[in-house]
Amino acid sequence: MQDSFDATTLIFLALAVFVIWRLRSVLGQKTGTERSPFRPVERNRAEPPAAGRGEGDNVVRLPGADRGQAAAVQTAPRDWRGIAEPGSAVARGLEQVVQVEPGFEPRAFLEGAKGAYEAIVIAFAKGDRKTLRALLSREVCEGFERAISEREKRRETVETTFISIDKAEMVAVEVKNRVAQVTVRFLSNLITATRDADGKVIDGNAETGVEVPDVWTFARTLGSRDPNWQLVATDAGG
Repeated sequence: MQDSFDATTLIFLALAVFVIWRLRSVLGQKTGTERSPFRPVERNRAEPPAAGRGEGDNVVRLPGADRGQAAAVQTAPRDWRGIAEPGSAVARGLEQVVQVEPGFEPRAFLEGAKGAYEAIVIAFAKGDRKTLRALLSREVCEGFERAISEREKRRETVETTFISIDKAEMVAVEVKNRVAQVTVRFLSNLITATRDADGKVIDGNAETGVEVPDVWTFARTLGSRDPNWQLVATDAGG
């Protein structure tokens, strides 16, 4: 299990290497929970991952998925303390996932999801379409790219600096037709500001950190040879 955790951590460190040096190096003052600085895709429904994407194109690597997929059904529920309450919908969803892929480790998944969250938010702020295409499902990526294009037409720029990700918790886990969807609620502390063509701040604050909630859904077809997950929906956490 330690091996799978290490592999997951290294993968997301690689994906976010261009922003890791900035983590926790900027001090900000919390002013209360703010709205998410971007809403490129409103979460109406989460689509399953699209077929045909190459390995390495998606978001969260499933710990242990590449070590074998078929497995015996668990005879007794696992102890998900710290992740899900016993008997909860999240715990039941996790049981469904590990019945198919017992190498799934939710704590490692959440660490990977945090790395992906940070890398995607920074890429969106920079207008880095190449990085976004590598990390998002097709539908979500199209929404992000539309928002970037509209921003560019207005000649606006976004500056975003992470201070920390204070919380990442699973709020829903579902399996339907072998497609697993894991919804994670993030609470981050970041500095973000939008500037107009003259450099004037028109939204956010360039000096002060704020708490921002977001709810993101990752999906993957269980038992597939591709061990990666895709970000399939985003929503402001409110």
